[in-house]
Amino acid sequence: MSVKRDFYEVLGVGKTASAEDIKKAYRKLALKYHPDRNPNNKESENKFKEATEAYEVLSDPGKKTKYDQFGHAGVDNSFGGGGGSTYSGGFGDYSDVFGDIFGDLFNGGRGASSGGRRSSSRRGNDLETTMEVKFEDAAFGGERDLSISSAKVCSSCGGTGVEGHGHLETCPTCKGNGQVFVRQGFFSMGRTCSTCGGTGSINKNPCKACKGVGNVRAIKNLKVKIPAGISDGQSLKLSGEGEPGRNGGPTGDLYVHIRVRPHPFFQRDDFDVICQIPITFYQAAVGAEVEVPTLDGLVKMKIPSGTQTGKTFRLHGKGIYRLGGHTRGDQLVHVSVETPVKLSREQLELLKKLDASMSDSSNPTFKKYIESLKNFR
Repeated sequence: MSVKRDFYEVLGVGKTASAEDIKKAYRKLALKYHPDRNPNNKESENKFKEATEAYEVLSDPGKKTKYDQFGHAGVDNSFGGGGGSTYSGGFGDYSDVFGDIFGDLFNGGRGASSGGRRSSSRRGNDLETTMEVKFEDAAFGGERDLSISSAKVCSSCGGTGVEGHGHLETCPTCKGNGQVFVRQGFFSMGRTCSTCGGTGSINKNPCKACKGVGNVRAIKNLKVKIPAGISDGQSLKLSGEGEPGRNGGPTGDLYVHIRVRPHPFFQRDDFDVICQIPITFYQAAVGAEVEVPTLDGLVKMKIPSGTQTGKTFRLHGKGIYRLGGHTRGDQLVHVSVETPVKLSREQLELLKKLDASMSDSSNPTFKKYIESLKNFR
């Protein structure tokens, strides 16, 4: 004969646990081990039965007192001439507790309204859209117009879905509860009411304009503020700009996914801007002052003599604003030395003379390379 575990141990709470803590502990176990979630699993079925028996006792102040004093014997039917409770697989007369605890399991988290009736109000759907912005808008911020197809409250019925601003009627099948209970073998199971779809209400006179939905499609025009420093792929949340709710439910939100348009000159690295520019062989050799594009316009930048391909120059404060801040990153300018092409015979002769006049100190990198080849095996 198996020995019953301590009810407090079963629920994982202490003897001083509040009624709310006991209820939360049971709800967690019931959702985990409920037969609907664990079909044909005998172990889960037994754990569900054990947790329900424990909750049935510890949630009742009178039974809990007897259990605390006398243990399992205090709540056994044979103790003290009756008055105890042995779990029978059903839920007795406390269906309000059943409905509250298993609301998430059977009704997708919809709570009960006053009087035990299910509320037919629903939150509006969230909307998503993609907005393409210029590189400069992402760097400095800005404002863009956005038009989206959305739903708006039907003016003919005021959003009720009932013709002439009427009212929904209580579902006669579930009496407004949104679910019906049926016995399946050992357990009483809650099922979404097929008559009302779980809303607890029915619409006998649907609005002709919106066909009972409560909303109609329309084009919504918005002004969207682009924060400075936003990156490609980030999203903006516009609270309350989604679709309207049903029967007084809150409006959903709008999520705007940002796509930053490629720039012909710039690339982004965090909050720095990268730009690559070509310089001539002459400029690299003798030095020069060249014009460089930045987000603020053209600026003059000095190229020192002897500049090599791949050299990087930093323009401080010419990058992108840090998101939510007032400082900017830098601009990194990578230079590449362009080798002359399509030279005339005269130009080639001049280059040969120039090369012949060069000493090893004029090409230190090339000299080092030639010397390393001597030791190459």
